[in-house]
Amino acid sequence: MALTPDAIDRAAADLLAAEDGRFQIGLMSLRHPGMTLGEAYAIQAAQMARKLAAGRTIAGWKIGLTSKVMQQALNIETPDSGVLYDDMVFADGTTVPAGRFIQPRVEAEIAFVMQAPLNGDVTRDDVLAATGYVAPSLEILDTRILRTDPATGKARIIVDTVSDNAANAGVVLGPQRNDPARVDLRWTGAIVRKDGAVEATGLGAAVLDDPVMGIVWLARRMGQYGQRIEAGQIILSGSFISPIECPPGTEIEADFGPFGAVSVGFA
Repeated sequence: MALTPDAIDRAAADLLAAEDGRFQIGLMSLRHPGMTLGEAYAIQAAQMARKLAAGRTIAGWKIGLTSKVMQQALNIETPDSGVLYDDMVFADGTTVPAGRFIQPRVEAEIAFVMQAPLNGDVTRDDVLAATGYVAPSLEILDTRILRTDPATGKARIIVDTVSDNAANAGVVLGPQRNDPARVDLRWTGAIVRKDGAVEATGLGAAVLDDPVMGIVWLARRMGQYGQRIEAGQIILSGSFISPIECPPGTEIEADFGPFGAVSVGFA
């Protein structure tokens, strides 16, 4: 049975309450068996409407589940996307205050900062022309939905993550500005250290074989929902490493070599 507008609004309200109160709620996929991806994006959009009405602004968008390993883990064949709000943008080297997130994790990504809008059915060349610069970044993930239901053992699936704004919580941009036409982003990667020890490494090619194609996918998906990427927005193209758990006291440093570096800590 299709979700009613009331059910969508109630799900959005519950997720926003969980975000504000720093607690987790049950899986949407258990609350609404048979829930579609379109309905999950409707829940995400309902949260966006409430946040904008409360004074938040959109800083950009994130693309998730772009790597084969993450898609296979959730038994899907498509990425997902979420919204970046102005209060999610953190300065390079910042320490996130204690209690800001529920279960923060971090991923290393290539961020695109747009100089022109992108509408609908775009090409790779369109994305490059619309990009002002690319920069090293860390995405902070958090989950307002349980990762696994304790009663049934059922793990969250893509409709859960999409409903939960694609597990989006924050972004940290490095200060470096790189020309995407002069850098092979497939070979751009990072050595990521947690508390000084190497935790993960990866290359941009893990993101749909080319991070630029992630932006193509996003622009086309947004066009289907009457949205578009705007000039000045930050687009997180997708992670090329597995998420790193960040309990209190964690320090994360991502060394992208000549491309730059970015770091964040958690109080």
